[in-house]
Amino acid sequence: MKKPLIGLTMAELRNVAAECGLPSFAAKQIARRLYVNRATSIDEMTELSKRGRQALDEHYCIGLQVPKAAAKSADGTIKYLFEGAGGRDVEAVYIPDRDRATLCISSQAGCRMGCTFCMTGRQGFHGNLAAWQILNQIMSIPESEQLTNIVFMGMGEPMDNLDAVLQVIEILTAPWGMAWSPKRITVSSIGKVKELRELLNRTKVHIAISVHSPFSDERAGLMPVERAWPLTQVLELLREYDFAHQRRLTLEYIIWHRINDDMRHADALARLLRGFDVRVNLIRYHALPDTPHLQPAPESAMVAFRDRLNSLGITATIRASRGEDIQAACGMLAGKAKPQK
Repeated sequence: MKKPLIGLTMAELRNVAAECGLPSFAAKQIARRLYVNRATSIDEMTELSKRGRQALDEHYCIGLQVPKAAAKSADGTIKYLFEGAGGRDVEAVYIPDRDRATLCISSQAGCRMGCTFCMTGRQGFHGNLAAWQILNQIMSIPESEQLTNIVFMGMGEPMDNLDAVLQVIEILTAPWGMAWSPKRITVSSIGKVKELRELLNRTKVHIAISVHSPFSDERAGLMPVERAWPLTQVLELLREYDFAHQRRLTLEYIIWHRINDDMRHADALARLLRGFDVRVNLIRYHALPDTPHLQPAPESAMVAFRDRLNSLGITATIRASRGEDIQAACGMLAGKAKPQK
């Protein structure tokens, strides 16, 4: 099978050019056609000689694959289904909001982290996505040219597929690539410490950390990774970096009724975050099958929790829920999108 060109870095494109008997400067021409002009075929790369295009076409293709299916929410959110890995499809979610157009993308088919409240985690791990498969989610949807923001908050743990995630970020932000500001990109993580440090050192993207409880034993019951990478250790790492000027730090906090929605939790969370330049996103829970012990907190509890954090000097907001009617909301992605009729 031909190899995809999208997802290749400049260094890799130079190797491709050499392999096809093209001069080294052809790598920049190919990159421009791929990431700026959005070529859909090698024949469009007219800067290359006819012989060079033929040599390139013999072993490579552009690599764009249109979504297998799409479902549109009443609020304008669109969930797209793509071919994934290990026989499992993956989903990306397009979220229009006034002057913003955000795409939530996946980095894995399934997930190893096993969070009890997440549909993706329940299906187990099926495989990492290659860089071209991650980038294809961005480049192949009809709204691609309208995107203002990318969030790695879809299926999978980005730190568990860090090489591919870093490669995609390089292509998105490099002058020879899409030339985006890293401030348009957010990467969400449960906090794999070693990999998170590498991401922080090599990029300037915004960071979002899943918290959901300030108490270690309680968080471990929701997120088994707390035993391997305790939240206190993650926060200790984050204190080494500047989140006041270079990038933004957000903590994600799903609120459940009578589990983590009282003032004791709010006060403990505020103590943990003392001294941080951070924003807390309070997220409505979307109930999943077979989890009767996890129920959404009432609106009044979410408002009280937000107000308590704000009164303690921690900026907190309640995230608007989008796409719940098509199972596109936080924690609901499962690689089972249905086509829109």
